[in-house]
Formats: sequence, structure tokens, C-alpha cells
Amino acid sequence: MTTKTRKSRIVGVSLAKSRRRNSATDWARVDALTDTDIAKAIAADQDAAPDMSLALRRGYKYLPKGYPDDMGPDVKAIRKRLGLSQGAFAKRFGLPVATIRNWEQGRTVPDRPAQVLLRVIAAAPKTVQKAVEAA
Repeated sequence: MTTKTRKSRIVGVSLAKSRRRNSATDWARVDALTDTDIAKAIAADQDAAPDMSLALRRGYKYLPKGYPDDMGPDVKAIRKRLGLSQGAFAKRFGLPVATIRNWEQGRTVPDRPAQVLLRVIAAAPKTVQKAVEAA
């Protein structure tokens, strides 16, 4: 007894051709969506995928563990603006270097007190450095 195998092949289809095939979609309406419209749609539908635009801008390929609506300050941007390495930043502000690394790589997200500290560091780094040295 022989069995027949059906050969299939993958064919690239242009976006225009794909749009013609799927006539049920109103592509003009889809193209007219703004970022605000998309954010509202995501917020209104609990089953929608989370908005990853901020995470993607920060270089994350996935949502960090404990991803909140507000990821807080961009740690890497603050550190680079101060011209410090991860180790120097951690030492200057009394933080573990592993924590800085985890925040920057998206493994973890700063909790609320850490977000406040990072915002103060961004606004007044010398003040925070003096406070850490005095402690």
C-alpha cells in the first residue's frame, strides 16, 4: 500500500495582494489608526496584547517580569547622561550593580521607591551622591 504525500510550497505574497484577497478588512480604516487609537483599543479589551511600544523603544524583546503600565525612568539613559559605567553608577548611588544590570536588560523593573530614587538621581545627581556618602 502506498501513501501519497502532498507537496506544499511557501509563496511570498505582497501586502497589496494580501489586502486584495482579504476584502473583509477595511484597510483604509486600519491605516488611519493613530497610536492613541491603538492604545485606547488595547486598554478597552482585556484580551488584547499589552502595549509594548515603550518596552520596544528601550530595547526589550519581551515584557520584563513585573511589567507595569509605567516602566519608570530609563535607567540606561540616566546612567549614560551622567557618563558612568554600570559599576560606577551603582557605587555612586549605593545600588547593587546586578540590580542596575537587571533593570537595563529588562529582567526586572524598578519598584516604586526605586523609580522615585531614579527620578531624583536624574534631576539632582550631586544631591543624591552627597546623601549616599553621608549615610
